[in-house]
Amino acid sequence: MQLIVDSVRFSYDSVEVLKGVSFKLEHSEILGIVGPNGSGKTTLLKCINTILKPKQGEILLNDKKISSLKRTEIAKIFGYVPQNSNHDTTLTVFEIVLMGRRPYVAWWCSEKDIEKVWQILKMLGIEHLAMRKISELSGGEKQRVLIARALAQEAKILLLDEPTSNLDLKHQIEVMDLIKTLIKENGLAAVTVLHDLNIAAKYCDKLIMMKEGRIYAAGDIDSVLTEQNIKEVYGVTVSVQRNLEKPHIIVVGI
Repeated sequence: MQLIVDSVRFSYDSVEVLKGVSFKLEHSEILGIVGPNGSGKTTLLKCINTILKPKQGEILLNDKKISSLKRTEIAKIFGYVPQNSNHDTTLTVFEIVLMGRRPYVAWWCSEKDIEKVWQILKMLGIEHLAMRKISELSGGEKQRVLIARALAQEAKILLLDEPTSNLDLKHQIEVMDLIKTLIKENGLAAVTVLHDLNIAAKYCDKLIMMKEGRIYAAGDIDSVLTEQNIKEVYGVTVSVQRNLEKPHIIVVGI
């Protein structure tokens, strides 16, 4: 499955947030989107998921415009994991994951839907949390639940908006290890917004670095995460250590 974003532009009123963004996502790839706050990263994810409608440009899936698809069809393709979730805090983990079955449900949930939810909960190692309220979970557990809901949609492409936000280092690694395993073992693909450049370098196959609504740099990790690119986009001086498999970013000053 191939996703093509072609010359997408988007504005909030008179403020242009995306200024002709183009890229391709291939089968089994993890594409990271990095850049400072306000560069258009989250807006881009919302345009891909049709939460927002681009003012210009096209988004295509296997050469078919997603604007021509019904909402239920889109929900079977894209699993969106937002940065912040506003679920009713009285809902249980099982109920939230079951919401992911909505594209497949006519009037009521079938035994197949229930079985699918249990299968995903077990796959993510959170079946013991099924009857717990979402408000009772840790940050890392909540992220697993939101990922589980996206998987319940049987989505082919995960759209992840800062999946490691508000997590400590241990849970950041756990969540990103989980995402990478799911993508590679199940033949999915992912577009993920990330703030931490070290996390991006470790887990992404390709990167897009955005600045002021445009793609400043795109390609493999080595070509995007350069000292010059980071200085131009973030305004900080860094040292990029390259004696590891992928770059390691060390901020040394401004």
